[in-house]
Amino acid sequence: MKFENLEAIIDFAVDKEIEAAEFYERASKEEAFSGTRQMLKEFANEERKHQSLLENFRKEGMTSSISDYKLKWIKDIKRSDYLVDIEYKEGMPYNEILLLAMKREEKALQLYNDLLKEVETDDAKKLFQMLCQEEAKHKLKLETLYDDYMAKMGD
Repeated sequence: MKFENLEAIIDFAVDKEIEAAEFYERASKEEAFSGTRQMLKEFANEERKHQSLLENFRKEGMTSSISDYKLKWIKDIKRSDYLVDIEYKEGMPYNEILLLAMKREEKALQLYNDLLKEVETDDAKKLFQMLCQEEAKHKLKLETLYDDYMAKMGD
């Protein structure tokens, strides 16, 4: 991917966050089980926070929420690395929803790693490192939920 400038990168990232939030919101409305519905709503809220973070960075530049953010290594248990893409279908089983969501978060993490290579300023690098970490946390959470669920099912 090549972008003309930082603003184009931010615009692209905002669009991807909106798309992700809308996916989780739509899926939560179609989900029959309250626990899964709540989980999907929480992920939608997280994606909306990322959207706001990007929009605020575009308007104000570095903010304390970015500069004070502590970066740390997030373990990657790589469950989604071995999955093929699946498409959301209303009523799909919980484990398949987890598989779908973890693959989406894997792709979001890869996107932010790619965008990190495109930015030049230290402030923009910190922003995209932060977003990488946030997506890595989402991926780990989903992979852990999946492992826990499958263990309960005897797999």
